[in-house]
Amino acid sequence: MPYSHLNDYPADIRERATRVRLACFDVDGTLTDGRLYFDGEGSELKAFHVHDGQGLTLLGKVGIAVAFITARGGPIAKRRGADLGIDEVHVGVKDKLACVHDIAARLGIGMDQVSFMGDDLADLRVMLQTGFAVAPADAHRWVSERVHWRTTARAGHGAVREFCDLLLAAQGHAERLLDDLLRVEGVRVEGNA
Repeated sequence: MPYSHLNDYPADIRERATRVRLACFDVDGTLTDGRLYFDGEGSELKAFHVHDGQGLTLLGKVGIAVAFITARGGPIAKRRGADLGIDEVHVGVKDKLACVHDIAARLGIGMDQVSFMGDDLADLRVMLQTGFAVAPADAHRWVSERVHWRTTARAGHGAVREFCDLLLAAQGHAERLLDDLLRVEGVRVEGNA
């Protein structure tokens, strides 16, 4: 049975999704719910959704490169990227657009083949230069009004997975991945459940 939700998306969104070869993600407010937690000693904590991790893993499996690009420093984004096998994790980035241009150039792809998912003003400049700008449902209004598409899920609550599923379906990978999962071989499943 084909991925039944693909036709729920407008034709222009499906077309943009078919071109993506590099999917870039802001971290805070996109992969997380945007809240920053600090313990009594000042160490930062973040919560990531396991569904998002599965979606990101599946993108890598089908050859869509994934990058985390965040203005904040610290080891948490690097750790999450390493957990998911993502090599392109850039923290403390002052110019996100330059970072994305560099990654795309190294991969030999044009900016029309790049997507960027972000939630606030620090992401807007780069988002508007990509072929597919995406925001979670709860992105800041100035951003959500200017992107190509918004997820129905909120940041840190499956928004990234929703976007990954769209890319996988639009590019014709969803059915094969589902078949692989039913055979319980060939796909890294996030977590132990």
